[in-house]
Amino acid sequence: MLRIMYITPKQEFQTDLSLEDIKPLLKVPEGLIWVDFEATPPEDDAPILLDIFGFHPLAVDDALQESHVPKLDDWGEYLYIVLHSVVSLPENDGDLDTLELDVFIGQNYIVTHHDQPISALEHVWSTCQRDDRLIKNGADHLLYRLIDEIVASYMTVVDALDDAIDRAEAQIFTRPTPRTLERIFSLKRGVLRLRRIIGPQREVLNKLARDDYEVIDARARIYFRDIYDHLVRLYDIAESIRDLVGGALDTYLSVINNRMNDIMKTLTIITTLFMPISFVTGFFGMNFFQAVAPLEVWTGLPVFLVTLVVMVLTPVSMFLWMRRRGWQ
Repeated sequence: MLRIMYITPKQEFQTDLSLEDIKPLLKVPEGLIWVDFEATPPEDDAPILLDIFGFHPLAVDDALQESHVPKLDDWGEYLYIVLHSVVSLPENDGDLDTLELDVFIGQNYIVTHHDQPISALEHVWSTCQRDDRLIKNGADHLLYRLIDEIVASYMTVVDALDDAIDRAEAQIFTRPTPRTLERIFSLKRGVLRLRRIIGPQREVLNKLARDDYEVIDARARIYFRDIYDHLVRLYDIAESIRDLVGGALDTYLSVINNRMNDIMKTLTIITTLFMPISFVTGFFGMNFFQAVAPLEVWTGLPVFLVTLVVMVLTPVSMFLWMRRRGWQ
């Protein structure tokens, strides 16, 4: 899907433009045009980016054919910026997915390219249609609003990770299962992916806030510095979440080991209680001794009752002795 948004020099808002209208409008420095490519074939996008906008083939190849971590390339008359939006996967508790957004920004235009819908971009696009002041302030201000919306969406992901950790910790102390361990490792992967995205994206905002670019007004750098501060705090939060996940994993292993120790302790006690009974029954059940005297008295009812009492009292007395020693 190809969308075009344009603000004329008279501050009039237009969206009913075609590809043939783009090239003449690029020669009007007072206007501002936003072209958005969403899930369009690369073979259709390349001629537009190369012929109409005049972007370098390497930059176009990076946008259409390659996947990159967040970065910024200065091509003089325009900047090529790679951003990433992060979304939670509902089917995997704690796992994350990243959506790449390629941005070309010049003096009077901004071009965005992405393969999947990005909620932050959709929100900015719809907001511009309701309030055209966002697009009247120039391409750099529009870029700021777009990046700010993407970074703000990170907080939703961070809150989802925090809630997932709470659920995992509650399950650890109630009824830990192998599924709990899978959830913890899924959270660990999600936090690592979040850190890998926030780190490079923080550097991109640091460059926008401090370096001198032809297409970025010096007065707009303070806005990018504000986003940079947000990313610094998010990175610190991601570090804290990583520590929480590591603590949850250690707690899970400790709980499982304690449960295993309790199980082995119970089985050992049961085995120990039945050892004297096994000895008594084994001794009287041996059949390799030959009787040399009349032993009818040992097969009488009194002897049977005494033996039965001994077999019952022995494990009971051992159990009481173990409890007194604090073994149970």
